[in-house]
Amino acid sequence: MKPVSYLRAHSVEEAAAAHGGRDEARYLGGGTNLVDLMKLGVERPEVLVDITRLPLDQVEERPDGTLRIGATVRNSDLAAHPLIRERHPLLSQAVLSGASGQLRNMATTGGNLLQRTRCPYFQDLAQPCNKRVPGSGCAAIDGLNHDHAVLGHSPHCVATHPSDLCVALAASDAVVELAGPGGGRTVPVTEFHRLPGDHPEQDTVIRPGELITGVLVPPLPDGAVSRYRKVRERASYAFALASVAAVLHMEDGEIRHAGIAFGGLAHRPWRARRTEAALLGTRPSPEAFADAVRAELDEAVPLRDNAYKVTLARDLATHVLGSLTTSA
Repeated sequence: MKPVSYLRAHSVEEAAAAHGGRDEARYLGGGTNLVDLMKLGVERPEVLVDITRLPLDQVEERPDGTLRIGATVRNSDLAAHPLIRERHPLLSQAVLSGASGQLRNMATTGGNLLQRTRCPYFQDLAQPCNKRVPGSGCAAIDGLNHDHAVLGHSPHCVATHPSDLCVALAASDAVVELAGPGGGRTVPVTEFHRLPGDHPEQDTVIRPGELITGVLVPPLPDGAVSRYRKVRERASYAFALASVAAVLHMEDGEIRHAGIAFGGLAHRPWRARRTEAALLGTRPSPEAFADAVRAELDEAVPLRDNAYKVTLARDLATHVLGSLTTSA
């Protein structure tokens, strides 16, 4: 049995000092991902810093209409919060698409951002995995890759990011608040998660010892509509084969703002900038939507077993965009 030291922090400063940026230390929130990985032996921390008692469990409105979601807000509370349901229903839809009620009651906003990949080779200590052991190889590239990435992958990793909430946050131009030994800073959600490149072991741009303290979600344009849709292999306890988060705002029959993100296709939530650019200034039509989505997915490089994801994501995104403009 591996001994683990445990400390319950009562302030952000105490948590950061206890962690100290050490490789063997981990912050513990809901534990729905970290504890599972500890049981498998993938994660072997020597120090756990419990942050569940920090004053980061509220959703607050700022004077400019931005909502600040504390890092320890539970997923169930986030999905049910009146301000989230009224201003950003996209986030509620995404949260309720993930996991189960029991898991949502424990999982936190900060933990959702920091989820590790659910690639089975990452979780299997008998298999090579560059994310788990850098330089060991990627078993998924020539193995079972039905669920893996079609965008932004590298010869070192083809895993996908598992979060639903992060896809909705990416489409909503959300920003992550961080605190650590070097002070506080903010990072856009779209830049928080990394593509694998040569270092797939680095999931995010978070620095040693840094702690997520909250997420800032700016107000949407008046009259904007949004939706999150997810396709999975069963109705619960399943990660996305493909998902789409979309935010649209129209004036005088033209699309004036578009925020589109895909899930299940890449190592991070994939902000569809080409699709957005193609939509701006256009009048909604099935042809315009199909062309705009194709502009993004033409960049896809499927693996042996997952070319279906390109078609799936294309049809899903086209349907979501059409449903938004029909109801707008």
